[in-house]
Amino acid sequence: IHYLFNAAEKKSIEEVLAGAELAPAQSLWTTEASGSVQLRMDELCPEQSITVHQMFTNTVQKYGKLTALASKRGNKWEKVTFLEYYHLRRMTAKGFLKLVLERFHSVAILGFNSAEWFIAAVGAVFAGGIMAGIYTTNSPDACLYVANDSRANVIVVENQKQLDKILEVKDKLPHLKAIVQYSGSLKEKLPNLYSWEEFMGLGLEVSDQELDEVICSQKANQCCVLIYTSGTTGSPKGVMLSHDNITWTAHHSRVSGQLPSTHIAAQIYDLWTGIQWGEQVSFAQPDALKGSLVDTLREATPTAHMGVPRVWEKIMEKIKEGISQCGYMKRKLVTWAMSVSLEANQRLTKDEKSFLFTLADSLVLQKLRAELGFSNCVKFFSGAAPIGSETLQFFLGLNIRLYEAYGMSESSGPHFMSGPKAYQFSSCGKVVPGCQYKLVNVDGDGIGEVCFWGRNVFMGFLNMEDKTKEALDEDGWLRSGDLGRVDEDGFLYITGRIKELIITAGGENIPPLPIEDAVKQELPIISNAMLIGDKRKFLSILLTLKCTNNPETTEPTDILSLEAVEFCQRLGSQSTKVSDIIGGKDKLVYQSIEEGIARVNSKATSNAQRIQKWIILGKDFSIVGGELGPTMKLRRPAVLQIYHSEIESFYRE
Repeated sequence: IHYLFNAAEKKSIEEVLAGAELAPAQSLWTTEASGSVQLRMDELCPEQSITVHQMFTNTVQKYGKLTALASKRGNKWEKVTFLEYYHLRRMTAKGFLKLVLERFHSVAILGFNSAEWFIAAVGAVFAGGIMAGIYTTNSPDACLYVANDSRANVIVVENQKQLDKILEVKDKLPHLKAIVQYSGSLKEKLPNLYSWEEFMGLGLEVSDQELDEVICSQKANQCCVLIYTSGTTGSPKGVMLSHDNITWTAHHSRVSGQLPSTHIAAQIYDLWTGIQWGEQVSFAQPDALKGSLVDTLREATPTAHMGVPRVWEKIMEKIKEGISQCGYMKRKLVTWAMSVSLEANQRLTKDEKSFLFTLADSLVLQKLRAELGFSNCVKFFSGAAPIGSETLQFFLGLNIRLYEAYGMSESSGPHFMSGPKAYQFSSCGKVVPGCQYKLVNVDGDGIGEVCFWGRNVFMGFLNMEDKTKEALDEDGWLRSGDLGRVDEDGFLYITGRIKELIITAGGENIPPLPIEDAVKQELPIISNAMLIGDKRKFLSILLTLKCTNNPETTEPTDILSLEAVEFCQRLGSQSTKVSDIIGGKDKLVYQSIEEGIARVNSKATSNAQRIQKWIILGKDFSIVGGELGPTMKLRRPAVLQIYHSEIESFYRE
């Protein structure tokens, strides 16, 4: 549908833009949904604060005719311009008002990324509510927790599968007034359950004036977004983000020329930065990780692409499989081109790249990147979890630099970013312009806890005063809980999390990540590695093998991946299944792993950092199994519980 601004609407927009005062606030933090906060304005970030609606109207005036969203329906791409997008969001906002969405209550959204997800998210904000995303992998009880904590008046679900979760718990949600399903037809008509079409029709009964009054009442230092942490160490916490957190970060994450990662990062990168800078967002299919992602990339040919480390690992595994199935000469050519590219990229400066590199890139690597849908892509981003050096090096071999971003939900996504002009291998880049950092409790190696300051720092945890006070120091600096060091050029390197630090019985502090990463690099058959040793006399490690996944359930299977099978074949082993190897059945693989761990141990800085015992588990870690969180982060406390008996067997006298 094509719309034009009418005179009345234009007037109200100008009034909104003119009236940009803040709500009264006494503190930098609050734990109430209706609370307001002082903004961290200083000489580094003096810009005037604006609301999400103001950001959107600025964009419509600049980029109204450009494509905002592209979604594939069947075999056809459907596109929506920024002007259409704005009016669709006004319609959803009116729909929420018709359903009596109360001020500072939430609209919870449970589904795979889609145009409807985005439209509902900003429509909720326009209507004076708070948008709260729910992970699609959440159980009914986990959905209940988020919906209840955020006082959800409306829950928007993708399909019947997600609807069933809400129907199971809806009677325990006292604030819930309606459910909207945006994909597929309703299987049965239930009270207060609406299809997307029915819901969009509700907005026709609400006047522009009623919506504009709500929009005009919004202040930039009030909450508009709730991001629930994935709860890897306990109950999820509701991270309250203000209009200013969103609009300031969307502006500055682009200004520094780089883009961030997933969950809050996916929102900042896809949703908010897209609005701020008039960028087209193309949606992947719900079965992206089951195989359709590359097809979508080939059709969309993005100029920038981001993924969590597991996405990049999946792409890497797929490419390795493809290379191994090539004929001898082609395989040799690709291997040669990738080794030339890796060497050239590790020298960093493009001027140093040789004729040989140019030849390798034009003859081989450009075609490989085009096969992946990356022919137009100039920026590749990774975030939300640490990425292994093996993955980084593999993509350098394709002449793809993966730019890492570092931040947290509590910093509205990125606080440090890499990019074309700010890159060092395995670094998270430099601090975002306008933001500040400090390291506290710095040790002799220059490693300390990374702390954040800036307009991107959150308002507080919803209904959690103690947790909010834990996260912020007395001056309002955000404690990340991460350990890192900064080199003389200002590049940040994260070395681990304080909570994950292993303190042995002998009192030695050991960050597990570098050792786990070293094991995976030495042994390409290993999928996941988790170091054990807190309050123990020595270190041990849990290992899982690379295997295929069930395309429907995403559960790991017993069948080894092609890369793992090839690893076995090089040793002279015939194993093709995990069960062929575990329990010491495959002596050749066990000997090879023993030798790999010995190589890691030979580089240990002390005896306490040597791995003494190890075990191969019967199944790889997964979200379904409970060992990984929704963003594929290792849930260490959960792994300790699940494999308690295996761990205890290491330490029996």
